[in-house]
Amino acid sequence: MKKIKTRFKDLFIIKGMTHIDNRGFFRELIHQKIVPQKIVFTVVSKSKKNVLRGLHFQSINPQGKFLSVIKGKIFDVAVDLRKNSKTYLKHFSCEISDRNNLSIYIPPGFAHGFYCYDKENIILYGCTKYRHKNSEKGLIWNDKNLNIKWPRKKPIISKKDKLNITLKEYLD
Repeated sequence: MKKIKTRFKDLFIIKGMTHIDNRGFFRELIHQKIVPQKIVFTVVSKSKKNVLRGLHFQSINPQGKFLSVIKGKIFDVAVDLRKNSKTYLKHFSCEISDRNNLSIYIPPGFAHGFYCYDKENIILYGCTKYRHKNSEKGLIWNDKNLNIKWPRKKPIISKKDKLNITLKEYLD
């Protein structure tokens, strides 16, 4: 396993190990040496092609997230909402798939979302805090001030995510 640093403090990519033989494969996803933060809440989501989820965050008890794609391919985005950060309001993006064997660790204080490329996309999340339903928030995915170059201009979005706030509303 290899930890790949980014210009965002504490946000990094993990290059996993996959062992393949005639029976299939065995994939190593996470190791405490690489991600020392305790994962207390693990969930799986499944999305079809052209679905965009996000950009989600929790205003109370922000979560760190370990994310890996079990099946499919996504365009993953994290927006730094940490006020004292050098990369405040900047975003990081990368492609993660079951084929490239990459995972990402996003520290607390980021908004997160992804766009799905494949017919079926299964994503595993490990979170450092439990879900705090009353503090769940979201930034609108296509906010011009974020300047994120999403792969598609008209993705499939949930009713809830269509109500996400703009960056200006977040800052006010």
